[in-house]
Amino acid sequence: MMLKSLVAALAITTPLASAVGNARVVNSCDFEVTLWSVGSDIDGPFHLEAGGDSYTEVFTKDPVTGGKALKVTRDRDGLYTGDPQTIFAYSLDGDNIWYDLSNTFGNAFPGKKLVVESANDDCDAIVWNDGTPPAGSQVKVCTASDDVTFTICA
Repeated sequence: MMLKSLVAALAITTPLASAVGNARVVNSCDFEVTLWSVGSDIDGPFHLEAGGDSYTEVFTKDPVTGGKALKVTRDRDGLYTGDPQTIFAYSLDGDNIWYDLSNTFGNAFPGKKLVVESANDDCDAIVWNDGTPPAGSQVKVCTASDDVTFTICA
């Protein structure tokens, strides 16, 4: 009986751990791409082969920057050579995940469809039909427990 009371007391005083989803990048192109995970540190490079190779990381809150940027280039050294980059960025904010898509140094995937979408169908997707950003804000928010996937050459 005492053990049952202890378990009940712990259940009441221990907060439920909320599940956290993943940031995913899928390369559906017919060419290799290279990815770096950038926050206060840089992880990578990760080379994603053509035809569906993927990268996954658990949503994390960077202690310095607050968010992470998954920077993708067509060149293996593109992060360091000024090549065009497409950036899938996210920021974990409690039970929410904020995400966006942007380009820097030009368009890394001209003519290719790019899609960022949550596994939660109630959340908005980001769709670039030709590899270039449309006008208007690209920032979206969804539940942090659901994966968000950036598909290149969707």
